[in-house]
Amino acid sequence: MVKQLAAAILLLLLVTGRVDAQAPTQPPPQSRADLEKERAAIQQEIEQVKQTLDATHRNKRETLGQLALLQRRLHLRESAIRNINTQIDMIQGDMNESWREILKLRNELDTLRIQYSESIVFAYKNRSSYDFLNFIFSATTFNDAMRRIEYLKSYRAYREERAENIRNTQALLQSKIDGLRVSRAEKDDVLKKASKEKEALESEKQEKDAVVSQLQSQEKELKKEMATKQRQDQKLSGAISAAVKRARDAAIKEATTRQRAEAAQSAADKAAAVKAGRSSDETVADAAVTPAKLNTVKSSSKSVFISEEDIHLSGDFEKNKTHLPWPVTGTISMAFGEHEYIPGVKHNNIGVTIDVAAGAAVKAVFKGEVQSVFSVGDVSAVMIRHGKYFTTYSNLSTVSVNKGDQVTTGQIIGRVGEIGQLEFVLSDENRRNYDPERWLRK
Repeated sequence: MVKQLAAAILLLLLVTGRVDAQAPTQPPPQSRADLEKERAAIQQEIEQVKQTLDATHRNKRETLGQLALLQRRLHLRESAIRNINTQIDMIQGDMNESWREILKLRNELDTLRIQYSESIVFAYKNRSSYDFLNFIFSATTFNDAMRRIEYLKSYRAYREERAENIRNTQALLQSKIDGLRVSRAEKDDVLKKASKEKEALESEKQEKDAVVSQLQSQEKELKKEMATKQRQDQKLSGAISAAVKRARDAAIKEATTRQRAEAAQSAADKAAAVKAGRSSDETVADAAVTPAKLNTVKSSSKSVFISEEDIHLSGDFEKNKTHLPWPVTGTISMAFGEHEYIPGVKHNNIGVTIDVAAGAAVKAVFKGEVQSVFSVGDVSAVMIRHGKYFTTYSNLSTVSVNKGDQVTTGQIIGRVGEIGQLEFVLSDENRRNYDPERWLRK
């Protein structure tokens, strides 16, 4: 019996150590919070588009601006659905991980229970105090007896540890099961949101199709409007090109004059130094009186706006890409580039066309100098130079700045004419046009 007890204790001490039930690695909670924040922002923008659409409905006439709003709303709705699908995938991933943890904990709990029950059965069968005392006093030396006492203490601690592990594992298992229930409820709630978004998307697609159908019935009128706009854009493009050329020519002339002045000053300084006897070297004296070679600034793909002020202004303008304020608060009815608005009606826009109330104030999107104020047919336009970049504001009825004026960001430069549209063009010194939406604040 003593040998059996000693063997059992040694076996229990050597058995696989403590089973620690670790919580699964959860994805950062902030990730899901970010998704929810993004979804709220999308919903807010959808609501803003809806309000603008309600205003356009009061006009009782379908327009390209209304079509652009509907397309924008569809794009936002699809973004909202993608956002929700990502949330569903994350929740499902959490649920799958929870299931794996639950199965693992159940297996661990079964193992712990088996081990604990075996230790209880063994202790019951060897519960006689005589057996334990006999095990201790049968030691051959005092040290051996002390070791046997430590074995018995370890055996008792082991049983207590097994019991505590069972309680902890049961609590963690219940926590995982409760968490899984919460995740299921959360998933059901998100699925309902997804269903509502998809229903709204289908309804909005039908509304867009109805507007497209109505616009198709106005195809002749639209083509006529597009032809008029095309001619207006050609005039505007030509005026912009001419203004940019004048600015480049002026920059080249200014740079050339500055170089000549610097070369003349350098030659005069060297001649004065020789005359004062600061150098007796004949070669230096010859060099001093030889006119400096002038590196004339040429028109090329490289920037001609090379003054320190222009370089800083160009850099500041570039740094503010995606952060420039809008010149007016309105709706983009025609985006940058070539688009087919309805079958058979196309246009290649040199900037963006923004629908806005007639008389609305137009503001400069960045600080700079008024490069030109000119007419495009019966409307006015203002061009502002920001180093090597140019912004042009057309379809103005009144202008409140003059050529050469220094303007600041947000300064009113004019007002929109009766047409109720602002043509906003962003270009550079090489007459390359950019998509303004990529530069303006989101």
